[in-house]
Amino acid sequence: MGSESRLPSNLKIYGEFFHVFSAGILILFLPKTGFMATKNKSYTEIWLKDPRDSNYPAARDYLDLLFSGEKPVKIVQRLKKCDTILKKAKDILRASELPLLPPDNIHVKDNIEKVNSGIKLSPVLLVRSHKLIIADGYHRVCSIYYLSEDLDIPCRITYM
Repeated sequence: MGSESRLPSNLKIYGEFFHVFSAGILILFLPKTGFMATKNKSYTEIWLKDPRDSNYPAARDYLDLLFSGEKPVKIVQRLKKCDTILKKAKDILRASELPLLPPDNIHVKDNIEKVNSGIKLSPVLLVRSHKLIIADGYHRVCSIYYLSEDLDIPCRITYM
């Protein structure tokens, strides 16, 4: 019997990192970097109620790469008027068909550190198309996925 058979059932190993979830506390450890994150926070401690003003120009810049003319401007205008709803990290990633960024990605790591230090993250901005477009917040989605794929993420969703 190998050593892996003696690992606790709540330990998940992902290549070069692992996490343990037990009694509402998650520990994420990256052996090569020594980075560690813990998750024992409520929804309201992690997220702002509304996106920051700076999220909308970032979304428009990204959408400008996908669409021409006034379409990006109109999409962002609709995002500003949308209600914020909750979706799970795993569902956003699956619908977007984007890969989960590695936990040592500088922006993913930075967002996990923000959560641990009490700095709230902005809701993500999404657009429904043939697949879900993460107009702003891809790194935040990946960060939260590492804390728990089942955590709710506040988002604003509109159509093309």
